[in-house]
Amino acid sequence: MQEGQQPTAEKPIAAFVLSLLAGLWMLASGAMMSGIGDWGMGSWMWGHGMMRGFAPALWWPWFGIIAGIVVLIGAALLYAKPEQRQTWGIVILIASALNFFFGMGGLLAGALGVIGGALALSTSS
Repeated sequence: MQEGQQPTAEKPIAAFVLSLLAGLWMLASGAMMSGIGDWGMGSWMWGHGMMRGFAPALWWPWFGIIAGIVVLIGAALLYAKPEQRQTWGIVILIASALNFFFGMGGLLAGALGVIGGALALSTSS
C-alpha cells in the first residue's frame, strides 16, 4: 500500500449475496401478491374473497415491493461501500424484519434478509 492511502475495507460477500437474494424474493412475492404484472395472484386472492376480512390492517402485500427495493438498495450499497456496513446492515435488518411481519415476504426472504443484515453487522472492517 502506498503512503497516504486509506486501507480499503474488505467486501462482505456473504452478507451481500444473502441480502440480494432476500430483496429479490421480497420484490417478486410482493409483486405477485399485489397483482402487479401478468403473474399476479392478487386479483384472485383479493378480488374473489379468499382473503377478505383476514386482518387487512396487518397484511400489506405492496409492502413487500417497498421492502424488497430497500433491501436491494441496501445490499448494493453494502457491496459498494463496505466501510459503511453497519449502516446498511441495520437498514437490511429492519426492512427484512418489517417485511416478515407485514409484507408477506415469507419465511425464507425474511430469514435471508435478517441473516444478511446480521452478517453485515458482525463482520469487522
